[in-house]
Amino acid sequence: MIVDNSIGKRALTIQQTHHDLVVVGGGLSGVCAALSAARLGLSVALVQDRPVLGGNASSEVRLWILGATSHMGNNNRWAREGGIMDEILVENMYRNPEGNPLIFDTILLEKVKLESKISLLLNTAAFEVIKEDDQKISSIKAFCSQNQQMYHLAAPLFVDASGDGILGFLAGAAFRMGAESADEFDEKFAPSKEYGELLGHSLYFYSKNVGKPVRYVAPSYALKDITKIPRFRSFNAKNFGCKLWWVEYGGRLDTISETETIKWELWKVIYGVWDHIKNSGNFPEAENLTLEWVGTIPGKRESRRFEGDYMLNQRDIVEQRPHHDAVVFGGWSIDLHPADGVFSEKPGCNQWHSKGIYQIPYRCLYSKNISNLYLAGRIISASHVAFGSTRVMATSGLIGQVVGTAAFIAAKEKLMPRALLQHHHLESLQQLLLKEGAFIPGVSKKENDLTKDATVSSSSHLKFSGFSGVAEYKPIQTAVAQMMPLNAGAIPAVSFKCIAASTTPLEIQLRVSDAETNHTPEIILEQKTIHLIKGENQVEFSFDTVMPYKGYAYITFLKNESVSLPYTDQRISGILSVFNYINPAVSNWGKQEPKEDIGVDTFEFWCPMRRPEGRNLCIAMELTDDVFGVENIRNGIDRPVSHPNAWVADLSDTSPSITMAWDNKKDITSLEICFDTDFDHPMESVLMGHPENVMPFCVTNFSVEDENGNIIWKVEDNHQTIRRFNASEKMSVQQLTFRFEHTSELVPAAVFAIRCFND
Repeated sequence: MIVDNSIGKRALTIQQTHHDLVVVGGGLSGVCAALSAARLGLSVALVQDRPVLGGNASSEVRLWILGATSHMGNNNRWAREGGIMDEILVENMYRNPEGNPLIFDTILLEKVKLESKISLLLNTAAFEVIKEDDQKISSIKAFCSQNQQMYHLAAPLFVDASGDGILGFLAGAAFRMGAESADEFDEKFAPSKEYGELLGHSLYFYSKNVGKPVRYVAPSYALKDITKIPRFRSFNAKNFGCKLWWVEYGGRLDTISETETIKWELWKVIYGVWDHIKNSGNFPEAENLTLEWVGTIPGKRESRRFEGDYMLNQRDIVEQRPHHDAVVFGGWSIDLHPADGVFSEKPGCNQWHSKGIYQIPYRCLYSKNISNLYLAGRIISASHVAFGSTRVMATSGLIGQVVGTAAFIAAKEKLMPRALLQHHHLESLQQLLLKEGAFIPGVSKKENDLTKDATVSSSSHLKFSGFSGVAEYKPIQTAVAQMMPLNAGAIPAVSFKCIAASTTPLEIQLRVSDAETNHTPEIILEQKTIHLIKGENQVEFSFDTVMPYKGYAYITFLKNESVSLPYTDQRISGILSVFNYINPAVSNWGKQEPKEDIGVDTFEFWCPMRRPEGRNLCIAMELTDDVFGVENIRNGIDRPVSHPNAWVADLSDTSPSITMAWDNKKDITSLEICFDTDFDHPMESVLMGHPENVMPFCVTNFSVEDENGNIIWKVEDNHQTIRRFNASEKMSVQQLTFRFEHTSELVPAAVFAIRCFND
């Protein structure tokens, strides 16, 4: 290679490109925005200033993905985020149940690289905005330090998914930084100055057992006096990674301009903590441990929040306020941290939970003063208090899909983001999101496929009268409830066997939520006392009250360690047993007593036990015939909400199937089937580990054949929620039969939806 070393002025190479959409930021919100837009047909530039995708979920930070469902405890059932976010989490579960952050990196990179319409620019930082006028961006400039290339990227629409909002900031988009006063949005959770106005950064570390003693000499900058950390006794040799989320600092600094200062302080803490663990003599179990990895960039929580046409606030979340332009949902607690972080005398966080998931309106997802700028991720238009809930990554990824989809409609119709608020455009956005697998509480699919015209039948459906096969009897060490989907009106009789260690009364309650779509069992409709004798008891009883609405009831057994209830390994879509498990770290009050009325009722957490421990209570109760009927596959709701919303085959049916027949031949170009991948499983992406890589409800083997018995689609080893089939040419058919295999001897085949299209 010949290098021209002549003296003279040199300039960087500039690549000028034009795209339909430019996305700045490659965290989960940016990735989902780029994927959704590209899959719908837009050319997308995805600009990421790091060497990998994923942001806080990447191997550079290693935070697990959190959202509306949580292993830590809440009353949201079947609330895992849908669409692309679900696709990513399910794929990671399949490939990476151990929670290796490096594997998660590859999954995100593969997803993006498979899309030919995405131009991925890694290690590339946006640094300049060129505007057409005061209210519109025309292009941006970005620089890649690795190849010393300058990029000049033009587009009619832009997405800021950068976390700190660099694109919006450079464009002059209205933003806020710091907490609002309690009066502005009538927010009783608004923090005091003493508590602080910003959430800080966290940095994690991993340790490794090398099988022999390891000596550790701390760097000179390590924190010398670990007692400066009020919670220093919480450190131990077992916790690592994001289980140390509370190692936080920076909430009283500028979390953007002083982020390097914050990082150095966190390094001091981490190396000081490790010095304490290795050399204090208090942790002999750490003798063979070495410090395997320490983060080099901190995980950021809060910086700028941008203003849209509406700012989500505490009351929207706690009261679950409806919005006409709902396009996405959240469900994490309002999770606020003291600004002093690890140096605070206060608990690491206060987490306030609503009684169910809540809607986020489209008006929060674009800038109010930059006409062609979408907002995604933690920078959306929300108050500091509401941001405490919306900031988590699964919610951010869901928001990313929304803005990517909205950008497609805006580009197609040659509109700016705000114009999509017009009714027909908004409805188009909602319906397209639902079609692409997203879930919007309160919004159902409008049947726009050929299924609505078909006569639908099934080889069988489950007529539930009770679980079979007792796997074990377990004492009632904490209150337990069996969730049952009931129609409004009379409540079926209940029967079960139990074993009593002595003569004792057993208290049983019928509980419901105050809203039919919630799963917070705070209302006691009736309580019964059953007097048991020592030994085996056969119990049968009826409730005298009536079910107030179509929804879930909780057959609740209060704590009594003298009584052992039967559990079964049989599992059915849309039915769960839940336990009154309280995690003080995430309950509404934690270990603190409420100081005043803050506008939210306290309630108990009822959480399912995760497999392999999780089982259903083996009780008998005859549900109505339609609970698992085949008509559920076209009711427009693709997950359990107030009912299972699934067709479930009878386990005795050795060849379960669904048949669709039309009066005349139909031209069909594509098919779609929605399976049950357990939307109640949060699927944390790192560190947690999971007992299975394919969800037990998910149909893995299925086929589709026409009226002549020709197989037109066959899949084995499926693990994803939504499977789509695109025919190479139009199929003219009068009947389709969908054949499924039961997932196991204990779990019947289940399907949420089947759709047939003529695109």
